[in-house]
Amino acid sequence: MFGQIGGRFRAIGWLGLLVTCAGGAAAILVAAGVGAGGARGQGANANWVLTWSDEFDGPDGSAPDPAKWSAETGGGGWGNNELEYYTARRANSRVEKGKLVIDALQEKFTGSDGVSREYTSARLKTGKLFTQKYGRFEARIRIPKGQGMWPAFWMLGDDISAAGWPKCGEIDIMENVGFEPGKIHGTIHGPGYSGGKSLGAPYAVASGDVADDFRVFGVEWEPNEIRFYVDGHLYETRTPADLPVGTRWVFDHPFFLILNVAVGGGWPGNPDASTKFPQEMLVDYVRVYSRK
Repeated sequence: MFGQIGGRFRAIGWLGLLVTCAGGAAAILVAAGVGAGGARGQGANANWVLTWSDEFDGPDGSAPDPAKWSAETGGGGWGNNELEYYTARRANSRVEKGKLVIDALQEKFTGSDGVSREYTSARLKTGKLFTQKYGRFEARIRIPKGQGMWPAFWMLGDDISAAGWPKCGEIDIMENVGFEPGKIHGTIHGPGYSGGKSLGAPYAVASGDVADDFRVFGVEWEPNEIRFYVDGHLYETRTPADLPVGTRWVFDHPFFLILNVAVGGGWPGNPDASTKFPQEMLVDYVRVYSRK
């Protein structure tokens, strides 16, 4: 999401995913497939145990659980010339019918900082509330649809305040830009491979648009390897061997999670007359696992 413009590459593969429950503990049995460059994933016959989750089962109209999420606010463009003002209002983020709702609205809004925008939305993070180094991170999401929309499920290194971006590292588990309704992108950013030089790949759904239904977006992040999945299909694998010469792998410390819907910006472009508001992203759950 920071300077996410261009620099995309494609890989394809397959993952069989079996979810089992025993004694109340959730585990995922993974049969790995082939990632970028034909490299076989390391997740073969591996068990994962649930370490953190949000099932969004609070009362209708309530705020996202403040013990798990905090709202980032502001309308300064967020490094991407975005058009929205992120608020903490229930109009932009709330729990309804067992799901998190993030609504992007077309409305004149002026924040307490005096910045005015023509759109509002929400950006929620687990920073300072939950971080984890390595594991499986996944969410079941139905994304919004329309020119200029930019929904994302992603992660930042918890040392961002000290190290800055992109030295902290960024893992984009799912991004979609409205002019590509049938694709999502999975990407990593670090020093020397960020923005237009980031390392990523698109995933195209078999038919229709990504926004037509809920889909499960996930990564399996292990030492020296990050694997990207959509609905159990492995489509991209990244390792230190993929990095540009002279750059370093920065995915060896805890990261936190972010869910947001941006409006406009350098990559998706701005909404136009075809874009309908409000735009809604629904999140059924977010789950994080560690190796058993």
